[in-house]
Amino acid sequence: MSENKWVAAWSNAISIAEHKPEGYAKNITLRYPVLAPFSADKVRLTFDNFCGTEAVTITRATIAIGDGKRGIDVNRLCDVTFKGNSSVTIEAGKTAQSDDISFAVKTGETLSVSFYLGDFTQMQSAVYVSGPLSQSWYSVGNHVDCELPLERSKSNNWVYFLSEVDFFTDSRNHALVCYGDSITAQNWPDELALIAGAQKSNHTAIVRRAASGCRILRQYSCLKYDSYGLKASIRFPHEFPMPGADTIIIQEGINDIIHPVGIEENPFRPWDDMPTLKELSDGLLYCIDQAHSHGMKAYLGTLLPIRGWRTFAPFRDELRMQLNDWMKGCREADGCIDFDLAVRSTTDPSSFEDVCDSGDHLHPSALGYKRMAQAVPPHLLD
Repeated sequence: MSENKWVAAWSNAISIAEHKPEGYAKNITLRYPVLAPFSADKVRLTFDNFCGTEAVTITRATIAIGDGKRGIDVNRLCDVTFKGNSSVTIEAGKTAQSDDISFAVKTGETLSVSFYLGDFTQMQSAVYVSGPLSQSWYSVGNHVDCELPLERSKSNNWVYFLSEVDFFTDSRNHALVCYGDSITAQNWPDELALIAGAQKSNHTAIVRRAASGCRILRQYSCLKYDSYGLKASIRFPHEFPMPGADTIIIQEGINDIIHPVGIEENPFRPWDDMPTLKELSDGLLYCIDQAHSHGMKAYLGTLLPIRGWRTFAPFRDELRMQLNDWMKGCREADGCIDFDLAVRSTTDPSSFEDVCDSGDHLHPSALGYKRMAQAVPPHLLD
């Protein structure tokens, strides 16, 4: 490769894990498989304790070529260091980036990132993600340099602490960021990555910054709902810029609309939280402005149908459709992707097409997520 640069090849938005009595871990290995979107000759990792209230220590970390599950090739394994040290302590609210690691990865291979937590660790900085490329593993004991033992391991969809994997790669390569809430924390970014990877010569990494429950305008301060994530004005300054990222798709706002129900029904969801169209559009303009300030093109994604969701009401759907109309005419954005059109019923625009509904009338089915990915203009994957 003649000219190289750092590009984010994988990422997740570190948010707040649900508080549980068993919210600490000790003597466990976490393993995260990363499908390489393109080749690289160096790798670096970022660990993030942004939402923790205590310091955490990564005892040891490795990277290796893996099988996408528990296994790794021990002959293609390398230790990860931090300023020359094998371990790193990350204070509450801080991040730690590894040293540059000379390690060859080829397009389509799986890079397995493994790290060991030896001492009691607050498992608070985390995010739940799903999709065909988003399964991860944890195991009791220190197994960062070998296959995770079947009887002491379990798969899950929580990503703890690991927020970014960067590749030093050909300068033609770049990253497209999918930003949003639970709909983006679920399958469609993975489906888009599979579409990009199927191209004969792929130069686009599909990376994700999404957390379930997130709203544009507000966030919860109560223990019951704090895992619903951070508002945009806190998320953007922390999550960006990202190396090599030149485009962002913003698909967020539905939680702002469906959450408020009044304190008589839920003391944490007052009617005062119900946004106006102007407040929502101003919030999206903030996101667009932030993206532009980091040199990224910003595309908006329309909000999906909600008829049948437990807090559905005609006034909420009217606001959703008004916001969608605003998005499609927003001159400040670089474009709008009509995800709503891709999954909605042809006879009732307030509802999903049956085959695109997961059953909760808020999140798409597996087919619905594929249709969302297919709605992304091909030129964004060039």
